[in-house]
Amino acid sequence: MVRVKAYELRSKTSKELLKELDDMKAELAQLRVAKVSGGAASKLAKIKVVRKSIARILTVYNQKQKAEARKQYKGKKYQPLDLR
Repeated sequence: MVRVKAYELRSKTSKELLKELDDMKAELAQLRVAKVSGGAASKLAKIKVVRKSIARILTVYNQKQKAEARKQYKGKKYQPLDLR
């Protein structure tokens, strides 16, 4: 899988992000198995790319969740501490 771009992820829905996250985690598990069994160097280098892609997906997902929460609490008298 190629590196995922954050701007591409922002246009996806939450379900699509979670599905892509599951795919990446499965791929990371396969790469770790390949590492233990003595896989090719290209597979070992791909572990870093997949880990960073997982981090990007989680970052965009959490940004979306926080934006939805901000929208929900907009104009209310009380807000959660993490939205202040």
